[in-house]
Amino acid sequence: MKVLVVNAGSSSLKYQLFNTEANVVMAKGICERIGLDGRIEHKLPNGEKIKKDLPMPDHAAAISIVIDFLTDANMGCIKSMKEIEAVGHRIVHGGEYFKQSTLLSDEV
Repeated sequence: MKVLVVNAGSSSLKYQLFNTEANVVMAKGICERIGLDGRIEHKLPNGEKIKKDLPMPDHAAAISIVIDFLTDANMGCIKSMKEIEAVGHRIVHGGEYFKQSTLLSDEV
């Protein structure tokens, strides 16, 4: 199963794409300076790093760039987003109620 995990901060978005069956990280990276000038650093499993300055006015633009990088014919690692079966997002502030990993539901 391929799982995309994201961690959005106020001006950044970290991501990793895992293949859980092969137990490998397929790609990972960070979008920084969201809302300012924007920069992505994309890392492939072979150690290759791609850094690029791109406009990122908001987090929607940043995740769109991440998707473009993941599916790019030259630097990507998947052909389409349909290959991703699950997405996880790290939410830090669980308060008193959520002190461990929790699946989001209507009740939560």
